Amino acid sequence: MENGVLKHADDTNFATEVIASPRPVLVDFWATWCGPCRAIAPALEELAQDYAGKLDVVKVNVDDSRATATQYGIRSIPTLLIMRGGQVLGTRIGALPKSQLKQFIDEFVK
Repeated sequence: MENGVLKHADDTNFATEVIASPRPVLVDFWATWCGPCRAIAPALEELAQDYAGKLDVVKVNVDDSRATATQYGIRSIPTLLIMRGGQVLGTRIGALPKSQLKQFIDEFVK
């Protein structure tokens, strides 16, 4: 998938899409039935374009990827992780406005 486009990962390809990524990754743990998750989706799509080439944005549906959600201790959604090289650098929980999401990303992406 080209840069600037949201990616999707599940239990089968999380290691490839997130852990093996050469760039930092913003991982969005979400579900289709989650209103706040749907509320931040447009901002995440914009951020994927804004940070193309510097950051990957990967969505993980917790209903389809229970093993990955459990591995990272996801208890409420949306939960956003910034990861690099398999390490969690930062976490935010809840539907944040785009400006706060951008601040969160900018802490880790220069």
